[in-house]
Amino acid sequence: MTITHFSFPTPIEFGAGARKRVAAHLLQAGCRRPLIVTDRALGALPVLTEFKTHLGGLEVAVFCGVFGNPTCSQVMDGAAAFRAHQADCVIGFGGGAALDVAKIVGLAATHEGDILEYVWDHPQVRPIVHALPYFVALPTTSGTGSEVGRSSVVSENDTHLKRVVFSPKILARTVFADPELTFGLPAPVTAATGMDALTHNIESYLSPAYHPLCDGIALEGTRIAAAALLRAVQEPTNLQARSDMMMASMMGAIAFQKDLGAVHSCAHALGAVCDLHHGLANALMIDTVMDWNYAAAPNKFDALAHACGVAGGGKAFVGWLRTLRASIGITGGLAAHGVTPGHLPRLVQIATADICHQTNPQPCTAADFEALFKAAM
Repeated sequence: MTITHFSFPTPIEFGAGARKRVAAHLLQAGCRRPLIVTDRALGALPVLTEFKTHLGGLEVAVFCGVFGNPTCSQVMDGAAAFRAHQADCVIGFGGGAALDVAKIVGLAATHEGDILEYVWDHPQVRPIVHALPYFVALPTTSGTGSEVGRSSVVSENDTHLKRVVFSPKILARTVFADPELTFGLPAPVTAATGMDALTHNIESYLSPAYHPLCDGIALEGTRIAAAALLRAVQEPTNLQARSDMMMASMMGAIAFQKDLGAVHSCAHALGAVCDLHHGLANALMIDTVMDWNYAAAPNKFDALAHACGVAGGGKAFVGWLRTLRASIGITGGLAAHGVTPGHLPRLVQIATADICHQTNPQPCTAADFEALFKAAM
């Protein structure tokens, strides 16, 4: 597989072996002392060790303090590691959690105050006034597409509510999208992150906001993910399937500048209250929410069905989603994954307050969210 270079708008090096180009790129940019920001699990795996063998000529330090749904304190700990290493750049290496932290470690290291003071809806939000350290991203999962996003999602330490730092200034200077980095992902992680990518594309397409550019990307991203996800789960070293899922993941993240929908509002609540993996939470809610959404956008559901090769039109597409998630090993409802009726009041409260459902094809009330969570139990 050859490596393809394109910009949309982030420069992207896409293809097997792209990870081997990072050192030369950073040296050419005048960087010598990178801090690799990754998660606790990856920090102990051979995939990181192998990547570091390609970083000759650089003085490398590693911060592997990201775990679970990333928190603001993890960002501040990463900033301390950046300063201690006297780093001049950041390499984000990992899934969505690690990349979300990596995007803003440089911000926290070079600016005053806590990172929470830079979230977009803070009442006295601080501006980004200094140039940020050079940042490159290497995704090791195909789900969030965080590597091409201009936002970082981190949770408050105590409440676990997700907060967003949003600025084009935190975009990666270059993304090295190497599908070989996903070969070692366990099947459950491949499945959950893949459903996240699929959800991004589907919800972006269904959003009633006007953005035909994103519609085209989202519909094609849905088609690619639908054809590749099961194969990526069943054949973890299938380069074409892994490449397709990495591309679909980036396409979903590019498309969702058009915004998302109620599936994500539910998933954000499930992450905050029950600490569910974000992709798994999307997978557990998507068919329930889509069944409810169908009446508001039947023509769009027909287009989704056609893109995915589903016979029977838009209503059959909802059934196909149920079959897909079962086929990749995501079975049972919310209750099978630790969600109880006692969680419902807080789940409904957080989902209702979440911004994502404002672009859901069906308007959502607290009563609607309660019904959706109960139906997904």
